[in-house]
Amino acid sequence: MPGTVLLLAASPLGKGRLVDAASVLPVLAAVPPAVLSGTDTANVVELADPLDPQAVLTRLRAAATAPGPLTVYVTGQLQLDRKQRLPHLALARTTAPTVRYTAFPWHWFREELRLRPAGATTLVLDLHADAETWELLRGTPLDSGRGTAVHGRIAPPPSRRTVAAPAYMKAVATILRSGFRPPPEQLHQQALARIAQESAGRDIVLSARGPVSGDPHTAITAAVQAGRHQDADALAARHEQAAVAAHGPASEEALHWAEVRADLAMFAGDAARSCRTWLAVATARLNAGQAVDAPAVESAVDRAHHQWGQIADSAQARDLGAGLAALRGRVPGRREGALDHVQRQLRQLQTQG
Repeated sequence: MPGTVLLLAASPLGKGRLVDAASVLPVLAAVPPAVLSGTDTANVVELADPLDPQAVLTRLRAAATAPGPLTVYVTGQLQLDRKQRLPHLALARTTAPTVRYTAFPWHWFREELRLRPAGATTLVLDLHADAETWELLRGTPLDSGRGTAVHGRIAPPPSRRTVAAPAYMKAVATILRSGFRPPPEQLHQQALARIAQESAGRDIVLSARGPVSGDPHTAITAAVQAGRHQDADALAARHEQAAVAAHGPASEEALHWAEVRADLAMFAGDAARSCRTWLAVATARLNAGQAVDAPAVESAVDRAHHQWGQIADSAQARDLGAGLAALRGRVPGRREGALDHVQRQLRQLQTQG
């Protein structure tokens, strides 16, 4: 099965730039796609200094739904949004005051990759952090999701008025240009050895192998890939029921499986069921006291909104649109005009009778 590779290099264009992220892309692009992926053939998508977090999300979402192994190479810098203090990958237009709207939230990687099969996803990371983010990450690990193997490093901010080089990723690319891709753990250790002198033990080293066999998500994903959508949903429903019984309906364990079922409805082509489930998840989180701008709440409403736009049946769209509009009034999200979009579409649906 062919692999998929996403090359993402991003850093601000102005004086806030900490690392010349895009400088590594020519070196990575010189590596044959099959070597980048570790498969016989591979599709490569390259994003160089992207401007819009939604554009990055679209590419990541497409890569995450592709069958076969996925390797994501990310080079760039991390900054915190001032409101929630959550790590974001800074993009070309990002400045310190605009992180929440112009940077890519790191938790979106976790969200988009969470239903991938065990052992099929690898993140290779070369990240620099600004001073504020560096202090946070020294005590709080960067969460890339439990289903993803992660290898790389996070470097502290360079000295003032200095733009750092992505030394770790360039070492990875140089090793791969030999035409052979060693196992990810071995590739990681070889790259670290090449930059040991300059990193001098200062970096946060990232190394996680990903899930072990037996993870129920693996069986669910296998059923989806085989077209057995009802079996996949039934398995997820059993886990959801067990989580509700053990931890309660508003627990993270139960809500996780509800989110899995919302994704499974999307994969099955049932946009209405997916939308309805995401609306229920968002409502449950809000009723449990979670903030309207909490990442999990925003993500649920955003996904409900996206699935609502895929509903072909006008009656179903009208029915769910009212609930979505009510939620959008409370959870506007990061995209400007989201509530206006729902209200405008609802007016059109009403004229269709």
